[in-house]
Amino acid sequence: MTTWIYLQYEKLLVLLRDGRKLLGLLRSFDQFANVVLEGACERVIVGELYCGILLGLYVIRGENVVLIGELDLDKEELPPHMTCVSAGEIKRAQRAEKDAMVLKGSMRKRMEFLEFD
Repeated sequence: MTTWIYLQYEKLLVLLRDGRKLLGLLRSFDQFANVVLEGACERVIVGELYCGILLGLYVIRGENVVLIGELDLDKEELPPHMTCVSAGEIKRAQRAEKDAMVLKGSMRKRMEFLEFD
């Protein structure tokens, strides 16, 4: 039987196994690290760009949680040099970053015969 614990609202950052970062107000958790976030949003960061994709009420299964951290409500969440962009722009930036990594990997494979260490 799962016992849920209900707390005062604490703003959390939750890092998931797939690399996603979720922010939200802690609503509840249990002994298996299952977490309920209210007003959750996914924070996507690519280089100097970031976007917060609103998710609403979000239930996270404990086996997917890597890290949970409390955020200070009085402090700024991100450095001032970062730029907030739309969800469409961040998706394009993610795609460009992925394409660059694929190209870098293919270039490295082509240069293997040079035996760099």
